[in-house]
Amino acid sequence: MRKIRVFFTKLGRAKYISHLDSNRCWQRSIKRSGLPVWYTEGFNPHMYLTFPLPLSLGYESKYECVDMKLMEDLSDAEVVQRLNDALPLDIRVFACAEPVMDQKEIAWADYDIFLSCDNAAALSEELSAYFAQEQILVQKKTKKGSKEVDLKPHFSVLKQEVEEEGIALTLRCTTGIEVNINPSLLLENFSGIDKVETTSTCRTMVYTAKLEQFK
Repeated sequence: MRKIRVFFTKLGRAKYISHLDSNRCWQRSIKRSGLPVWYTEGFNPHMYLTFPLPLSLGYESKYECVDMKLMEDLSDAEVVQRLNDALPLDIRVFACAEPVMDQKEIAWADYDIFLSCDNAAALSEELSAYFAQEQILVQKKTKKGSKEVDLKPHFSVLKQEVEEEGIALTLRCTTGIEVNINPSLLLENFSGIDKVETTSTCRTMVYTAKLEQFK
């Protein structure tokens, strides 16, 4: 038995597939591919699939992964080809390898965000002032209820550029099992968000606490 980590993109129309439906989509696609994946044992056997970092509905991503186990020793290239032949066109596998890091090591993720608006220059100044606050307190929903969280230590602005039709941002946010900060939580608390016409978000990379690419 061989454990593998499959890396893939989720773009275009695939951003409208929820995490639960993504799980179902992968199970159906793997069955179509004919890959000899391992099923759990017991009264209710099911396909072993683990997604380390669920993606929010409406988000695109250039760096997703799923762990699975193979009962036969197939080449990485064959796994990639067979999956891409079976998956929807907006979900593409670009790599496959044995896991290097534990899923618990995930700590950060980068997001490219575009805020479409009329007066981008003025809104960008408001946004800079918002990011520069000593504290950014929000109510974050958890399994145990709602609690107040200071987002300031949990994000950094890597890029903020004014373009013709809006503002291009790149944010690095705390991401993982213990603390997971969704960029939407940060932006929805911004007082000028009502001036934004549309927002697009794409996760571009996932890192460990040492900012090493998660592999």
